[in-house]
Amino acid sequence: MTTTTKPAMTSEKVSLLATLADRRQFLILTSRDLTEEQARSKPTASELCIGGIIKHVASAEDTWARFITDGTAAFGDADWTSVDFASIDVADPSTVPDFVLERMDQFVMHEDETLAHVVHRYAEAARRTEAVVAGLDSLDVRHDLPPAPWNEPGATRSARDVLLHLIGETAQHAGHADIIRETIDGQKSMG
Repeated sequence: MTTTTKPAMTSEKVSLLATLADRRQFLILTSRDLTEEQARSKPTASELCIGGIIKHVASAEDTWARFITDGTAAFGDADWTSVDFASIDVADPSTVPDFVLERMDQFVMHEDETLAHVVHRYAEAARRTEAVVAGLDSLDVRHDLPPAPWNEPGATRSARDVLLHLIGETAQHAGHADIIRETIDGQKSMG
């Protein structure tokens, strides 16, 4: 009989996951008691809406959790180095590569999507991330980053780096959502 030892939940894993969970909660709080229309609304100069932000962060977290286990395969076939951003006209989708349109769609909460569904999907992404991290022997596992204008050639990212990135991205988007929520009805996630 073969027994396998479950990797330890080190204090570093626990701390990073707790910090990420805290940032997720700030983001989710911005959606509390919103109607579907409010969750889709874009009341600021930005094209962002609260439901779309939550949808995007869930998708990003899913991708980064897969990156921890699968490396660059998690990002699919997108070739960001081939995109001429100066020639893109978002009003004319024919100028936008399909994978860029897919990325842009992450920020849109469509009429057939509900806030409850978007929040549920985010909770599922959180559970998957936590399971991936719990299953790691070490946060030092590292993969090459895919070629992209924002990645240095040959750059890598460890599982630890991914968690720190997710904490930062989630906090940034929670701030965006907080401003949108305050514009909608004066509510804030804090204060």
